[in-house]
Formats: sequence, structure tokens, C-alpha cells
Amino acid sequence: MAVDWRTDRIGSALRGENPAVLRRLASGFAVIGDVQFLPGYALLLVDDPDVERLSDLPKARRLSFLSDMDRLGEAVERACGRLDPAFRRVNLEILGNTDPFLHVHVWPRYDWEPAHLLGGPVWLHPRERWSAEEFRLGPQHDPLRKAIGSELDRLDS
Repeated sequence: MAVDWRTDRIGSALRGENPAVLRRLASGFAVIGDVQFLPGYALLLVDDPDVERLSDLPKARRLSFLSDMDRLGEAVERACGRLDPAFRRVNLEILGNTDPFLHVHVWPRYDWEPAHLLGGPVWLHPRERWSAEEFRLGPQHDPLRKAIGSELDRLDS
């Protein structure tokens, strides 16, 4: 029986089996989010599943992770800004309340979001949006994946 890559996101990325991976970065993996109700949602996953928090990393690796966070944030910003004129900004969050490994959420924000949600955290969006079939990652997001990946490549050169 095949194991779902979602139950071992980092291990599956290390084995080349995580289909959400956009690029391997110096400190981890840039991945596209499972849900896309805010198109371009991405994450940076640390490349060691035993690392739970930023402070677990030695200083040089910590700085590398933060540099990769900056790079992914800028790539999402550039790609989403090019694809949607209503793109507004990117929010970066290191939370770690659900998944026990170090990761960063990269949330694009848009002017078309409801006004009462625009000034608050993404987590205030209705719960049904997080599981709605229409927002589930799929082939319809391939152009977005390609755009973010291309921006990551440009920022690397």
C-alpha cells in the first residue's frame, strides 16, 4: 500500500516523491500549498524533519533558511504580481502550531479579498475555503507553479 506523501512531506521531498515541490533550495524545499484559495500560496519546508523551530538550527543554517524564505517570498510576489493585477503583498509566517517541523507559510494577498478579511491574518478566511474542492491543488495550478518556479530560478542566478 502506497503511503500518502502528505503524511511525510519532508521525507517524500527528500526522496523526490512530493509532487508539491517547486524547487530544492539551500535549506529546504519550496512547495506549493495544498489549497489555493489565495493563488500562489506556498511554503518553505526545512530539509530535516527533526528540526521543529528556527532556534533548533545552528546560526549558519538558520540564516540560510531565512534567506530561502526571503527568496521564496520574492518569487511568489513577482509571479502573483504578474498574473493578477489585484495582487497586493505577501505575508510570511513561521507558526508551527499544527505540523511539528519548521516551515514558513508564504501567503499572497489580493485586493479582491473581502474587506473584512483583508486587514487580518489569512487564518480568518472561512474554514470551508480550506477544504473546498475548487481550491484544492491540481493541474489547473500548473501555470502558477511554473511562474513561481521560474522566479525562483531567476532569483538564483
